[in-house]
Amino acid sequence: MTQRTLVLLKPDAVQRGLVGEILSRYEAKGLSVVAMELRTIDAAQSDRHYAEHVERDFYPPLREFVTSGPLVALVLEGDSAVEVVRALNGATDGRKAAPGTIRGDLSLSNRENLVHGSDGLESAAREIALWFPELAD
Repeated sequence: MTQRTLVLLKPDAVQRGLVGEILSRYEAKGLSVVAMELRTIDAAQSDRHYAEHVERDFYPPLREFVTSGPLVALVLEGDSAVEVVRALNGATDGRKAAPGTIRGDLSLSNRENLVHGSDGLESAAREIALWFPELAD
């Protein structure tokens, strides 16, 4: 089933020069880039994106991190794209992520973990509408 999902290459991925390597992993798997934009976000955009986490203790440092520099927002499309992206990304904590995954190979952090991928079809639709309203269903 062809799906679309939102991916964020977080500020640490941009700062470390890993955008090309990470994008190539998605493309090598067979996913297509539908939209991509380098941007810097503010606290309001972070709050909208992470709305379910705003009241959690871990959120203020996460907001500070994602607003700290440029990130790359993209929409990927392909067969089971949501599940495929999450598998490629690996566990949230890069220290525990399996080798061969983006986080397992390239991250040593739980917060600065390089990538975000939508966690389901519903969140993908919400996040795509937030980041790329022209692509909203």
